[in-house]
Amino acid sequence: MTNNRITRLFNIQYPIIQAGMIWASGWKLASAVSNEGGLGIIGAGSMYPEVLREHIQKCQKATSFPFAVNVPMLYPNLEEIMEIIIEEGVKIVFTSAGNPKTWTPHLQEKGIKVVHVVSSVKFALKAEAAGVDAVVAEGFEAGGHNGRDETTTFTLIPMVREQIKIPLIAAGGIATGRGMLAAMVLGADAVQVGSRFVASHEASSHPKFKEMVVQAKEGDTVLTLKELAPVRLLKNRFFEQVTALYSTSPSRDQLIELLGRARAKKGMFEGDLDEGELEIGQISGLIHDIKPAAEIIQDMLKEFNEAKAEVAGF
Repeated sequence: MTNNRITRLFNIQYPIIQAGMIWASGWKLASAVSNEGGLGIIGAGSMYPEVLREHIQKCQKATSFPFAVNVPMLYPNLEEIMEIIIEEGVKIVFTSAGNPKTWTPHLQEKGIKVVHVVSSVKFALKAEAAGVDAVVAEGFEAGGHNGRDETTTFTLIPMVREQIKIPLIAAGGIATGRGMLAAMVLGADAVQVGSRFVASHEASSHPKFKEMVVQAKEGDTVLTLKELAPVRLLKNRFFEQVTALYSTSPSRDQLIELLGRARAKKGMFEGDLDEGELEIGQISGLIHDIKPAAEIIQDMLKEFNEAKAEVAGF
């Protein structure tokens, strides 16, 4: 397990990477995952620059192991965020929602490993051409903001593997050891896990939202708002409002007006389960409890090894 391109690249014990999810991935979760041998990630997408600095400093105190920061490049204050990451000595950055050429060379000059998140073969090739150290290929099962093509993880991973030479991390619909094994058999060097870590003690998401994730069943999430930025949500009153608006063939401006500001914060961080945006993946139907991040990792590794032994016997 330790002799792996991703574990060597990041100097971690296990090829399990926690996704940098807005409103869920603060320093507590990132440090807990890193302390257990995975790679924890602070999600900068929901943080003002100085809040991010505080989370990085707290994470550095809470773990002596590597951790990363996830930066969606469409957010404001991007230059300030990148400068804080460099100043605070972060060694790994995951970028998403933007052109990897923009920041990859600058970050790498500072000794930072750069990973870019993609949802298609085309963008994986562009990321490789931009010189990134690895890519995350994310299927449309994933929660939160997503690709428009609706390519599933099971289809995307072998297609990307066929085309790129750099290390590949699979994401979208992976919450178990069996899912991890399947992704790696298909060509991934590691897995990125989001939804399962939302339902952890250390996640900064609201307890009510965590409970709703645990209660979710197959079919309770949907990919919507493609005209703005595709996002996978749990069905709730806000989602019903979106559906009702779509029945009127709305303009883009009408969708923007309905979405408003801070919808995700309202739902995932403040616990407004009616009016908030509740971003979670399809795999939530397989998540049945809230537990410590360390236990989640150990459960995944145990199931991974059991499944590997089963498959060896086929």
